[in-house]
Amino acid sequence: MRRDRAQALVVRNEKILLVKHIMDEREFYCLPGGGVEEGESYEEAALRELKEESLVDGRVVRKLSIQFKPDNKGEVHTFLIEIDDDAVPGKGVDPEFTEEEQSIVGVEWLTLEEIEERDRAYLWASGLNRVEYFHEKIVACKRKEM
Repeated sequence: MRRDRAQALVVRNEKILLVKHIMDEREFYCLPGGGVEEGESYEEAALRELKEESLVDGRVVRKLSIQFKPDNKGEVHTFLIEIDDDAVPGKGVDPEFTEEEQSIVGVEWLTLEEIEERDRAYLWASGLNRVEYFHEKIVACKRKEM
């Protein structure tokens, strides 16, 4: 069954807002996001998921990427989202799961260097390189190699 996903990339002070999950004894970080509901635009879904999982409202700046899910049963749409400077994200919930099934254990602002390589790979695929600060980091690394 096809189900598209939308997710929010929020950057503040060179840090990325990530949702921390523990599922099946695996700990990982990902962008706030989830399934697109019927009749909902991708932008609306990304903003709803941001609110549900990190308790903050945001505004879409622009779309960063569209990827195919690994199982090829849908697409993942990633949006650059801005939130108010005084907004304080908190641990939200995934309404698709009961309280006992919740995998969300927190939200954190992390620098690229604080994120494990496995989780960084998903961020790059989601369009992180299309955010000016992170694009400049790539360019700077390439210059050092020369």
